[in-house]
Amino acid sequence: MDAAVIAKPRDRILATARDLFRKHGLRGVGVDAIVEAADTNKMTLYRHFGSKDELVVACLQQIAAEASAVWDRLAADHPDDAMAQLRTWLRQGANCGGADGRGCSLANAAIELTETDHPARQFIAGFKREQRDRLAKLCRDAGVVAAETLADTLSLMVEGARVSRQTMGSDGLSSKFVASGEAVIASFVGAQNKPADAKAKARSH
Repeated sequence: MDAAVIAKPRDRILATARDLFRKHGLRGVGVDAIVEAADTNKMTLYRHFGSKDELVVACLQQIAAEASAVWDRLAADHPDDAMAQLRTWLRQGANCGGADGRGCSLANAAIELTETDHPARQFIAGFKREQRDRLAKLCRDAGVVAAETLADTLSLMVEGARVSRQTMGSDGLSSKFVASGEAVIASFVGAQNKPADAKAKARSH
């Protein structure tokens, strides 16, 4: 028997909705298509989620939880080495479009949902801010003085790379993300070390 049929109804609906939303967009998939693909019915879907909007939020929350787990893996793989964690985050960002090249599911959802008060839009904004703040903390832990500015710069770069991968393909500008990010990090670190280097040279003369 197929694993999707064995799974609990709520899990099956979530997995099916995520797959369909990813392939066809939020607006391109209706409840009828979801329940048919999940081998269930509308009554079961609404019992677990209440509405399609609630299902959308639940899907995005699940995606966000998976993205947040990356930070735990960074810390576990590089304990007490924030700069190594930052550079690993950068390399992981090279897969900025996902295996299918469709980009960030949360960003894609925000583009589709034009209502600014939509619960999914509010969740996405909060999650993106949280990710940026965690990146800023990592930059501070790595000893970068202008940590907030570096975090803003890298955040904008990864969001731009995701869009570029969709518009230009994996061989486009997104393929230069890691090299560009490394150069940006080096420039921030180098800029804060220059005054110290200058003072050291002055003392040596």
